[in-house]
Amino acid sequence: QDTDEFILPTGANKTRGRFELAFFTIGGCCMTGAAFGALNGLRLGLKETQNMVWSKPRNVQILNMVTRQGALWANTLGSLALLYSAFGVVIEKTRGAEDDLNTIAAGTLTGMLYKSTGRV
Repeated sequence: QDTDEFILPTGANKTRGRFELAFFTIGGCCMTGAAFGALNGLRLGLKETQNMVWSKPRNVQILNMVTRQGALWANTLGSLALLYSAFGVVIEKTRGAEDDLNTIAAGTLTGMLYKSTGRV
């Protein structure tokens, strides 16, 4: 049978648009950033406290580093994903086309805006 599995409203696309995918992109980047930051924080915490004996102060210091780095990376990647998604949606709506040029332009504008703040 070659019938569709889902009932779609009249005029609806069978694929998700860029706006619907933006939420997945932003959330995924936040979660990825948090996981990477937590691992990086664990590495840094263990490195900075290697001369300490295992005790509550060492555990607290490692935990602080994990949460600090996790939040930092989650915010950074989430902000970049938000900028990328917003630029992508605006460019798509402005041009009225869904193609790779939108992706390239959104990535370029996001990188330019991120680097314009003077961050290395």
